[in-house]
Amino acid sequence: MTSIKEQAAISRLLSFLQDWDNAGKVARSHILHNFIETNQGKTGPELEQEFSQGASLFLVRLTTWLRLTYMTGSCLEKLLRSIGIFLSAVSSNRYLIEFLEVGGVLTLLEILALEKINEGDKKESIKLLQVIANSGRKYKELICESYGVRSIAEFLAKCKSEETQEEVQVLLDSLLHGNPKYQNQVYKGLIALLPCTSPKAQQLSLQTLRTAQPIIGSTHPSIVDCVLNVLRTMHLEVQYEAIKLIKDLVNYDVCAALLKGLVDLLIPSVKETRKLQPKILNDSTVLQLTAHLPVFLQQAAAAKAIRVLACSNLSLAEEMLHLCVVPSLMAAMGNTDHSNSQRQASLTLEFFVQTFPVVEEQVRRSMGEELYKLFLSNAEDLYMKMDSVQVDILAANKVNVTKTLYPRGLLYGNRHFDYGPGDQEQLDDITHFQEDKEGQE
Repeated sequence: MTSIKEQAAISRLLSFLQDWDNAGKVARSHILHNFIETNQGKTGPELEQEFSQGASLFLVRLTTWLRLTYMTGSCLEKLLRSIGIFLSAVSSNRYLIEFLEVGGVLTLLEILALEKINEGDKKESIKLLQVIANSGRKYKELICESYGVRSIAEFLAKCKSEETQEEVQVLLDSLLHGNPKYQNQVYKGLIALLPCTSPKAQQLSLQTLRTAQPIIGSTHPSIVDCVLNVLRTMHLEVQYEAIKLIKDLVNYDVCAALLKGLVDLLIPSVKETRKLQPKILNDSTVLQLTAHLPVFLQQAAAAKAIRVLACSNLSLAEEMLHLCVVPSLMAAMGNTDHSNSQRQASLTLEFFVQTFPVVEEQVRRSMGEELYKLFLSNAEDLYMKMDSVQVDILAANKVNVTKTLYPRGLLYGNRHFDYGPGDQEQLDDITHFQEDKEGQE
């Protein structure tokens, strides 16, 4: 037989539930506000005590209203925060199961895809997904099985709020750890984000990929092109993260492809550079935009990345010598359309000259004494002191360091690189690059 106190508590619960059932939109918003203020941070047992062992009766009303109204966005933020109080409470696994049994994960993912819902509401949905993912492996698998990775990644790419994007990163990082069945799916989703137009999304994806790579172990074939294309960005924070990831990736099986790709970027393709020529001839204002032409931004970033790799590992530097990095750097130093390309290439060439006597000898011979002295005195500012003849000397250089190195192939650790006809093709591109420069003039 229940005591008078217990009967009073049950009566209050029934009265509260009846008020909720009879309330309109405004009244329910007030109820949710009071609930959040009163119960934030409570444990499962404390919530049960508050609701006279009937907390689940209120939770089921919240989830039902969510499913009925989430497409309209009515009181959605307060509603999600209220559900979050139940799901994040200590010793509250029963509430989590009750929420999932009524399709809670699918509802949260659908909220992310709805355009009419504001980002503040979507941020609360992400936070609930974090709570679910952090509850254990089977819950991470449930999110992934519900096509969650695609929905979350697409939201990250479209999101405008950096604070919300950082919450999404936390969620993706959680789905990476302790989720062996679907960690590859998350990894591929992060790679797919790299071409997106949001610099913050690119930055966060690159950061998370650095965490993901040791967990995954192997690399995906598409990661090389995706990361190298990110170097076209004009956002230095994105470029920084891309170079950090490249530095990690050279320890995996894509090392050879990465090094070759970076060296190739020092000589923009004939197709890319010729796109600009008709515009320059017909419109003088285009000259002001060449500093931000993506292919030149990529060229400068590639020169910087090569310097970072070479300084960190001399074996990588030697491997790049066989890929014709020296003549390619000298050609980039002759790119008067982009001063940062000249500057970065000059600084990188300075490292190779100071490190390898054979490079120093051939660069000196190719530049001539006067230009070489200017280069040695201040490599970083060389581009401001060169005349047109010296620029042409750099752009049309025929340096071939590979002739004085091993004739074919290098073996470092477990990596073997073969070099052959491709080296000559790289040298031929330098000639095309100079012809393009003359065409612009």
